[in-house]
Amino acid sequence: MHDLIIRGGTLIDGTGAPARQADVAIAGGLVVAVGQDLGSGREEIDASGLIVTPGWVDIHTHYDGQATWDAHLTPAPWNGVTTVVMGNCGVGFAPVKPDQHAFLIQLMEGVEDIPGSALTEGIQWQWETFPEFLDALEARQFAIDVGTQVPHGAVRAYVMGDAGAKNEEASPEDIAAMAAIAREGLEAGALGISTSRTKLHKAKDGEFVPGTHAAFDEVLGIGRMLGEVGHGVFQLAGDYLPEDTELGWMKQLSRETGKRVLYSMVQSGGDPDQWRRLLRASEVDRAEGGLLTPQIAPRPAGLLLGFESSVHPFLLHANFWPLLKLSVEERRAALATPETRALVLSKPPDYSQLSGVVAMVMHGFDQMFVLGEEPDYEPAAEQSIAAIAEREGRTPQEVAYDVMASEGGDGLIFLPMLGYVDRDLNATAEMMRHPNSIYGLADGGAHCGMISDASIPTFLLTHWARDRTRGERIPIEELVENQTSRTAKCYGLDDRGVIAPGMKADINVIDFDNLRIHAPKIAYDLPAGGKRFLQQITGYHSTICSGEVIYRHGKATGKLPGRLIRGPQSAPRASVEPEIAGR
Repeated sequence: MHDLIIRGGTLIDGTGAPARQADVAIAGGLVVAVGQDLGSGREEIDASGLIVTPGWVDIHTHYDGQATWDAHLTPAPWNGVTTVVMGNCGVGFAPVKPDQHAFLIQLMEGVEDIPGSALTEGIQWQWETFPEFLDALEARQFAIDVGTQVPHGAVRAYVMGDAGAKNEEASPEDIAAMAAIAREGLEAGALGISTSRTKLHKAKDGEFVPGTHAAFDEVLGIGRMLGEVGHGVFQLAGDYLPEDTELGWMKQLSRETGKRVLYSMVQSGGDPDQWRRLLRASEVDRAEGGLLTPQIAPRPAGLLLGFESSVHPFLLHANFWPLLKLSVEERRAALATPETRALVLSKPPDYSQLSGVVAMVMHGFDQMFVLGEEPDYEPAAEQSIAAIAEREGRTPQEVAYDVMASEGGDGLIFLPMLGYVDRDLNATAEMMRHPNSIYGLADGGAHCGMISDASIPTFLLTHWARDRTRGERIPIEELVENQTSRTAKCYGLDDRGVIAPGMKADINVIDFDNLRIHAPKIAYDLPAGGKRFLQQITGYHSTICSGEVIYRHGKATGKLPGRLIRGPQSAPRASVEPEIAGR
């Protein structure tokens, strides 16, 4: 008698092998058999007409604060995610001195757009050191598994104080102290070390993330701990300028440690071909025995513009400012009236004085698109706000206002910023299918008022495998493999990501034909009433972590089998390894 049997489903096992009909038997939190005639179970799931996959392993999240108050880490399990890795981009909440709580909160708020008020109320500081932070997480119960990384920004501020926060040069003694903390974190169970080297990442006070301009002896000194301890990934977000110099220290770190250097890579309008050069660098490095690994986003990274978003085209209109003093309900009611519409539109800012991203948000209407109740992340040029305005004989501002005022004030405009240059996803498709790249950058838990990309694991199936019309689709077996066994193995989690005997029973049962991503909506459900975008998902029949059904038809069951992951996890049986070797 097994604990659970999933019967009659189409198995996509995470290895990249063709889909096949097979039942799955689970006992003791592990898959114990795959095939036919597996006997009976105390609980059974009829998966007829459904697909059965491993649970998604999401390696780029920012649930660092949320993990201290939310056992479910929503919206991760809404999207079939059963393992998350947080502590990315050099930001996190450990180590921390008692007088640095506010500093780390404003750092996370600035870089990741997580409301500082929510973090201030929600986090119960029960730690100072990184091992103590892990102990605090281990004492909690979760629906899904949680992995961590040591964040360079927090480490630098802890060791150097204000000098570290302001990116002053580190002394050899400072570097040695930071390396010791990184080593201590890895030995306690961190899955890697992270840093930020991009000018896009600024704290709320306007300062760059500590470590952004760190000298190579600093990043190498910290990163070498991966080799000394014997496990982990070095994750970074960067601008890679100058490329040869930045890639040089990354290659050196990977060669010295024998560990993976995982670097964020997107297509930018400022340099539309940089991604090709970065991919080529990974190819050359792999041929020479290195492990440079591009982390890519499987859909365009962009802003969601609405009246309750953190940014939108009317934020600088003089007559919009008084509306910010109203309650949400009062503001929505006012914005729906013709009088307020006319008033807001009557006093636009001086667009000639705006530049860069601000100009794009305020009047880049040829790059803005109606997101819609069935979100379209690959819109055509004729769907832009500017094109609609021209066809209808209205101003782009009028069109944008009416879109945002629709749906009871929940209407959204999509402004793709990265990965959709010239409205072409071919670059994204090429990055996704490159043998060296790893899926990530969904940023679950972050960018609460501007972005809602935690649904990317679901988007892989709805868009790339099923619905795409403006280009080739990608086989579902390939997509599943890339969001399960490959992301798991990237961080040394060899016990999951494949449905095979002996593997951890993290599984999704999905109504693929009816899988749907709904439009994002603002919710004020964070501590202190903090806001965030949430996207409802329908089509997940069951999500299972460690053999327990944690979500059924989108609703939590109350089961909390998730745990803190301490360090790499070995494959439970030798015969699993050859099935996914080299992938």
